[in-house]
Amino acid sequence: MKIAFFGAAGKTGSAVAARLAAAGHEVRAIEVGDEPDASGCDAAVDFTTPDAAPENVRAALEQGVSCVVGTTGWDPAELGALAEEKGLRLFVAPNFSIGAVLMMRFAREAAAHFPRAEIVELHNEAKKDAPSGTAKATAELIGGDAAIHSVRLPGLVAHQEVIFGGEGQLLTLRHDTTGRESFADGVLLALAKLSELPPGLTLGLDSLF
Repeated sequence: MKIAFFGAAGKTGSAVAARLAAAGHEVRAIEVGDEPDASGCDAAVDFTTPDAAPENVRAALEQGVSCVVGTTGWDPAELGALAEEKGLRLFVAPNFSIGAVLMMRFAREAAAHFPRAEIVELHNEAKKDAPSGTAKATAELIGGDAAIHSVRLPGLVAHQEVIFGGEGQLLTLRHDTTGRESFADGVLLALAKLSELPPGLTLGLDSLF
């Protein structure tokens, strides 16, 4: 596929773009300040910031290009309606790490057996939004108004613990992303499934499993 990649020079973008190129995709790198030109591409991928992503996605959709978005901290609902209107796909996931998505699935199952849970999410200090999209999605899955604790420090990549407490026991589910290239597995899956999705907005990598 020919892919317009918004944020290809960023920490996450560079790791994912390299994996996409290695898998045989042709990547057109688009950075902040560049013209958001996705014309002629088969899909657009965005790993930028909450401020930049909506404009990038809107531009790609207006040019007739479906999108895969890993940027969190923005509401894709309006642009999902635009995608549906144009017969295009907008796929947005709070986390493209397959291990992290499995952790969320296991957390949803565990929540039925414990009265309380809290979430601790840890990311690099450069991450703009807090709590993370993954933590908020996990809280929605497990219900019960789980508290979320956010940590932003240098040296971290992306980490999350879901701690369940019951009388006389604790259950901790933890996922650690130690290299951003792991996100490429989910992006490759989303690109492979993109044409099979219904027009409009699809949320979460779990929907592709």
